[in-house]
Amino acid sequence: MYAVPFLICFPLLVALILAFVGKGKVGNAVTIGGAGVIMLASVGFFVYCAMEDFESMELFYETPLADHLILLGEILLMILVIVKCIIHKKYWISLLSIIPTAMIAYVELTGEHEEIAHIYVDRLSALMCLIVGIIGSLIIIYAVGYMDGYHAHHKEIEDRRYYFFLLLFVFMGAMYGFVLSSSLIWLDFFWELTSVCSFMLIGYTKLEEAITNSFRALWMNLFGGLALAIGIVYYYYTVGNLSFREFIEEGIDGNPFSVIPITLMAFAALTKAAQLPFSPWLLGAMVAPTPSSALLHSATMVKAGVYVLIRLSPAFQDATTETLTMTGTMISVIGGFTFCVASIMAIAQADAKRVLALSTVSNLGLMVACAGVGTPETIWACIFLMIFHAVSKALLFLDVGATENSLFSRDIENMHGLINILPRLATFMFIGIAGMFLAPFGMLISKWSALRAMVDEKNMMTLIFIVFGSATTSFYWSKWMGKIIAHVNVETIKPVRDVTKKSELFALWIQAVMMILLCIMFPLLSKVYVDPLLDDMFSSAGEVLPMSILYMLVVIITFVFAIPLITSAYSEHMASNTKMSYMGGINTGTNHNFVDSFGESKKLFLANYYFATRIGVRKLMLPSQVLTSAILLLMGCIIFGGAL
Repeated sequence: MYAVPFLICFPLLVALILAFVGKGKVGNAVTIGGAGVIMLASVGFFVYCAMEDFESMELFYETPLADHLILLGEILLMILVIVKCIIHKKYWISLLSIIPTAMIAYVELTGEHEEIAHIYVDRLSALMCLIVGIIGSLIIIYAVGYMDGYHAHHKEIEDRRYYFFLLLFVFMGAMYGFVLSSSLIWLDFFWELTSVCSFMLIGYTKLEEAITNSFRALWMNLFGGLALAIGIVYYYYTVGNLSFREFIEEGIDGNPFSVIPITLMAFAALTKAAQLPFSPWLLGAMVAPTPSSALLHSATMVKAGVYVLIRLSPAFQDATTETLTMTGTMISVIGGFTFCVASIMAIAQADAKRVLALSTVSNLGLMVACAGVGTPETIWACIFLMIFHAVSKALLFLDVGATENSLFSRDIENMHGLINILPRLATFMFIGIAGMFLAPFGMLISKWSALRAMVDEKNMMTLIFIVFGSATTSFYWSKWMGKIIAHVNVETIKPVRDVTKKSELFALWIQAVMMILLCIMFPLLSKVYVDPLLDDMFSSAGEVLPMSILYMLVVIITFVFAIPLITSAYSEHMASNTKMSYMGGINTGTNHNFVDSFGESKKLFLANYYFATRIGVRKLMLPSQVLTSAILLLMGCIIFGGAL
């Protein structure tokens, strides 16, 4: 199985080449070619696994050279963090890298290790490789064109795009390593590598805000890494091996000594998935150029946390009583609360990237809540949420970036009637938003399934969070969608030039088509892939949603697209008689101005209301962080006190 080392090492090799060739046509060619090869390799790897019927494989038992390289890499990462912290006088943050690295190095150098497989391939890791490979590669291809426009508009920022592309490739390699690792030492290294890469991507512009936000992301993720390292060391000195597979099986069997390391690992996953109280690091990542935001939010960084929780999810159910464990309760409550509060805060945002950021935090909360409950029904919903969210959110982030380059604004209010101004980009945006919340797109079906699972489990608190969170989610997406398709007087529109480049359009088209195909193939995907995956995880999961319902949803989605297309084609040559709107005065003939009863000229405009002073981030974030910190502290004390 040479595909595994290729997937991990090839992105790192491309990054190394970029370090030498720099920017320019050669750099762009290497970037696009490298991304294309990675995408094809990911698809090929998935097809190979499918041909093998996704048989689980444990690989690479004897790896002394790789083990030494991993340890060396961990130490180099620590040195890099120390240097950055000294330069920016953030000395205490370096401790969050020094302590876990010292612990892991001590275990690696002094411990006696059982022979274990270092790589594990199954349905879930194959799926993660496919998501990382396709979405990540499309984002990199998009970035080649995007960075031209970005630096043309931001002359004050040093052009270091080769460094930016280099980091994107290192990130990809780290993600492949993370989802394929079965050694806890390897897992820890790739975890740290993603944390450091995200730190450097967020600080790309070197602006004061970017540096502040990048260090916030760094310490929050390193804090999670510290919890992970403590869990690994505790597990090693209790059980005596470093296998991630056995680590999970001990938890499923309900062994008492596994409670603490599983709780610590689940806590680390919360930081990586940007759950409260750690959500601010992901919101701060918005200062980075759009491709890095898309990569962090859609396909890589945050999904690593969800991936770990899905792996751990069978251990969240008590094997003897078949009830939710305290760790599972903690994870589901934090996830449900994050889903609800983040979606409320998103209502108060007019900045499109801020809406997407809060939406990401919110949807991750729902995935985390589903993983925390740990039943086949909720994991079914979680996996589909992850798939649809990756595609929809990547499409939206990239489209907002392209729209901003053309419109010179990402304010949702400035997107009024965007369908008439930038029709191509508006259509992509419409598909992306529809994928996030409209029936019968997959995200809504997944939410419905999650809701039904919570009812079946009688998990009332999480159920309430999902009900209110789903309502507020529909609210902010509806506001945005309404602005895009709002009717405007075409004759009064100021022309806007669409400066989207071919590489950007390529990525947008692929993702829009993928979004629609995913919806159409929903039943097939559930039957041939996700249901068997649940069988692997839970022995006998059964059918979560009847196939008749899924087929009916496919018919509905066909009509969702067919009816507007048919009516549009039919009405194109029909005679129309436009009437001016009534405005409380005399319409001046453009629907933008009128003369009131006092003879004064007035402007008319349509705007959303955002409740910014009542439910904005400044109002809700701090109290939410305090509350969730208290919950984590209290439940952590109960869990650890009961286990020790």
